[in-house]
Amino acid sequence: MSQELIAIVMFSSMMLMMFTGQRVFAAIGVVGAIAAITLWGVGGSDIPFSSALKLMKWYPLLTLPMFIFMGYVLSESKIADDLYKMFHVWMGPIHGGLAIGTIGLMVLVSAMNGLSVAGMAIGATIALPELLKRGYDKKMVTGVIQAGSSLGILVPPSVVLVLYAMIARQPVGQLWLAGLFPGLMMAAMFIIYIAIRCKINPALGPVLPPEERTVSMPEKLRLLRAGLLPLAIFAAMMVPFVNGWTSLVESSAIGAMTAFGAAILKGRMNRRVLEVSVRQTLAISCMFMWIILAALGFGAVFDGLGAVDAIDNLFTQQLGLSPWVILILMQLSFLVMGTFLDDTAMLVIVAPLYVPLVGALGFDLIWYGVLYTITTQIAYMTPPFGYNLFLMRAMAPPEITLRDIYSSIIPFVLIMVLALATIMTFPQIALWLPEYVYGK
Repeated sequence: MSQELIAIVMFSSMMLMMFTGQRVFAAIGVVGAIAAITLWGVGGSDIPFSSALKLMKWYPLLTLPMFIFMGYVLSESKIADDLYKMFHVWMGPIHGGLAIGTIGLMVLVSAMNGLSVAGMAIGATIALPELLKRGYDKKMVTGVIQAGSSLGILVPPSVVLVLYAMIARQPVGQLWLAGLFPGLMMAAMFIIYIAIRCKINPALGPVLPPEERTVSMPEKLRLLRAGLLPLAIFAAMMVPFVNGWTSLVESSAIGAMTAFGAAILKGRMNRRVLEVSVRQTLAISCMFMWIILAALGFGAVFDGLGAVDAIDNLFTQQLGLSPWVILILMQLSFLVMGTFLDDTAMLVIVAPLYVPLVGALGFDLIWYGVLYTITTQIAYMTPPFGYNLFLMRAMAPPEITLRDIYSSIIPFVLIMVLALATIMTFPQIALWLPEYVYGK
């Protein structure tokens, strides 16, 4: 059997197991292990063990539970609620101000947690009822929350970029810095769109009534201080790292302990908050470790087969495709897979093939990590089975229909596609910050 045929059989078997409802790590790991033993006999059993040792020796993986714990402490202790109160008071007097504030809330939540689900949960439970109650257009605000929550997988500390770093064998710190400005650029594009649309049609985002806008300046400043606490925690964590004073793992520990200390000082740390934060941290960290382990084993089989070289030869030599055409086809395949798979599953399925191929084509793997993440954001929000679409359906009130949810994301998806094209055209948007920091 040829290398190409073996690769096709492995991918087909894995996808079949996915469709039968098997867990991601089980589908990938079992196919990789069976293929290794079938191809190389008893010696193939060393691949899962070597993958496990490689995972255990990867020191930056310690950042994963630290950042997840930090996010859950800030979320469960309701410190994130203060953010929305701040935006509510400061942005309410302008048309579309609460929707713009919601994007700001999503950016700061992303900086606290690194997961899209956290932003969606906070946006749907805190922001959505307030926006609907004040007469905001239900389609626009539904799109705002879905688009804003997707920033969680791009703005550092992105858990998805940690997973990409492990599979692509790239530095986590450089990937986080590469995702920072694209994430902020995309958030700014969302805000500009909301401002222009509400300027043209003020009924979409009415201002707050006078009685709610009448807040004294001391009270505004108090809310500003409370709302900026998560930003201060993020700065306490990232500034030492960017300046080279601490390592990535040390910075993650600073972030986790600072969040824990802030919850204690505000009187919001109790047994329930601590127990939920620890349990969720353990569950999510273990899930990601199993997935990484399976992906490493699967990738090792692909490396041994030489399948990447065979596919590279097929695209560039036999079909005569240019590197840019191949790259665009990869991004389109992510959009298709995103209609029925989540970001983690997409990455571990195609990483053994795509990541080495991107490197062989001469592209920067840090830059490609940002492209992959943005494409994942788009896939999260595209029908028929976009991940965020169903999360919003589960959390939205009855008056928001599935049709509303589907139609709400159209302008935001177009903005994301524009952002993706911009970063593909101008790679330095993503690369200049890591080059500056790590070049010092």
